Amino acid sequence: MVVAVIIACEVLFWVFIVAGLSARYLLRRRRLGAALLALAPVTDVLLLATTAIDLAGGATATAAHGIAAIYLGLSVAYGDAMIRWADIRFAHRFADGPAPIRRTGADYTRACWRDVLRTLLGAAIAAGVIGLLILVAGDPERSQAVAAFLPILCVVVGIDALWAVSYTIWPRPAPRTGATY
Repeated sequence: MVVAVIIACEVLFWVFIVAGLSARYLLRRRRLGAALLALAPVTDVLLLATTAIDLAGGATATAAHGIAAIYLGLSVAYGDAMIRWADIRFAHRFADGPAPIRRTGADYTRACWRDVLRTLLGAAIAAGVIGLLILVAGDPERSQAVAAFLPILCVVVGIDALWAVSYTIWPRPAPRTGATY
C-alpha cells in the first residue's frame, strides 16, 4: 500500500504543478494557480501520515517506507526549485516569458553548491522522518529496513558534493557562439 501512496503522491505533486501553471498562464487565473501550486506540498503531508499510520498499525517497515522518507525529504528540499524550474519553462512556452538561461562557468558551479545544500537539507529531513518512523514502529526489529536507508542518504550527499567539486575544478564552459572550421 505504501508504494501505491508514494506513486500517487508523486503523480499528484506534478498534477498540482501543471494544473497551477496552466491556471496561471493559460487561463490567466493567478490566484487559482497559486492555490493549486500550494496543494503540491500537501501530497508530502499525505505521504508522511500514511507511512506513520501504517507503521503505528503494526506493519513491519519495508524499503517502501525508507523510499517514502527519502522522497519526502528531497521533495521538501527541492520542491520550490522544481516549481521555479517548471514555472520558467511554462512562462517561456505559453506566456512569452524569457527563455531559460543555461548556466555556465562560476554561475553553474554556485548552482551546484546550492544543490548540495538542498541535498543536505533533504537528507536531514529524510533522516528525521526515518527517526520518526522508527519511533512510531516502536520496535527496532520491525524498523530495520527503514534504518538501512541512513547510509544511502550519506552516499547521495557524497555524490552531489563530488558533482559540485568536479564543476569547481572544471567549470562548465560557455557554449560556442559560432562554429569555426
